[in-house]
Amino acid sequence: MARCYCHWRRVLICVCTPCITLFLLMVFLTVMICTRVNNTFSSDGIPFRVHFVAPGLLSNNSFAPVPKTFWERHNDAFWNRLQLTMDRHFNPILHPYNLKQRFENGTSYESLLKQSVSEVSNSTGGKFGQLPQQIQEFMCHMQRRDYPTLIQPDGQCGAGAKDEEEPPFLLLAIKSTQLNFKNRQAIRRTWGRVGWVAAGQRSSSGGGERGGYVRRVFLLGKDNTEDLDVVLSELLRLESKHYGDILQWDFKDTFFNLTLKDVLFWSWFSRSCGQTRFVLKGDDDVFVNTPNMITYLQDQLKKPQAHITMKDFMIGEVIAAAAPNRGNLSKYFIPDSFYKGFYPMYAGGGGVVYSGQLTRRLHEMSKRVHLFPIDDVYVGMCMKRLNAHPIHHPAFLTFDFPGKEEEKPCSYHTILLVHKRSPEQLIQLWAHIKDTHEQCWDVPLRDGKR
Repeated sequence: MARCYCHWRRVLICVCTPCITLFLLMVFLTVMICTRVNNTFSSDGIPFRVHFVAPGLLSNNSFAPVPKTFWERHNDAFWNRLQLTMDRHFNPILHPYNLKQRFENGTSYESLLKQSVSEVSNSTGGKFGQLPQQIQEFMCHMQRRDYPTLIQPDGQCGAGAKDEEEPPFLLLAIKSTQLNFKNRQAIRRTWGRVGWVAAGQRSSSGGGERGGYVRRVFLLGKDNTEDLDVVLSELLRLESKHYGDILQWDFKDTFFNLTLKDVLFWSWFSRSCGQTRFVLKGDDDVFVNTPNMITYLQDQLKKPQAHITMKDFMIGEVIAAAAPNRGNLSKYFIPDSFYKGFYPMYAGGGGVVYSGQLTRRLHEMSKRVHLFPIDDVYVGMCMKRLNAHPIHHPAFLTFDFPGKEEEKPCSYHTILLVHKRSPEQLIQLWAHIKDTHEQCWDVPLRDGKR
């Protein structure tokens, strides 16, 4: 009897085990399918459309295959809708035909930008008139990027030494305005001198004296001063003739148009600065410890895998998880009817450094990202689309020294850049750096722990 019972138990196990396994597998697949279906729909039942850049489009492998959207996708904010409309043109599911051939047949990025603005404007009706005046003015020309160049530098990649024996190491690209002659002059006399610049602090890699060739260019639009326009233009031409470091475009120089300076500068750099290793892009009221900057950047080139990391290299004071300023009295005011969502990680626009390789990649990516009124945020948007991230360094002080740290004798030897200094202060600080060189030559850069 016992032998018969054991026999039937083995039979039941052999028969039931596969059935149970098959049943559990079916339950698992059902759950996965239901989850996938639920994730494909928003809370109101509208299917999500994931827009991405497929690898290999336009034969450019530098684009991230699936860039994450940092803006909110399902809302009526103008910029959000504009960018989603632009993204659809590069979605290989919606447009499976060859995009490279499409562009060779005459389609341009600018025409796609104009088309997306037209589509969104037509679908929003009279809501455009409800936006603040400065936003309306920005939107009227945000798809345009073909502004004529009024003045160009003498040198191929800005003003530099005539006897350069090697390619430029660092290009100083400084945003200025026609009226800010004193700022430009102070920079030329201090940290913005061109030619060979010896490295400052003792290099972490040791060795003898090092340095690199520095070039300089000032980025300008046209000031909105009709009465003085002829006078200012003539003075600027004389300044350009003397120094050869002015790059001016024919657009109105407003706060919201600072983004245009980035985009047009990237285009100019891509044409004119083929061998330049790094770019320092900053405002004309920053103070830069140029020798320290040379040392720091040369140390980065000596790190393992530098030839790979340089394609994404950007360093500054990084701001993360920032939200748009909704205060309508602020110059940074962005209404939620124009943009919704958090800003991507970005480096403060007062002063930031990136590689020449990244500059050219930003130029290509910017063609596919609608302009945004805040320039440093826009750079962060393009970085996000490249799947790249800026590096934070405590020696970049775009919000000044904390506490009483500035009062220490060697404080300016511990930094790479500090924002908001007058022309008079630039001259005083440069003299201070020279006078305290022996005393402070080996102090380390700020590490944020002081």
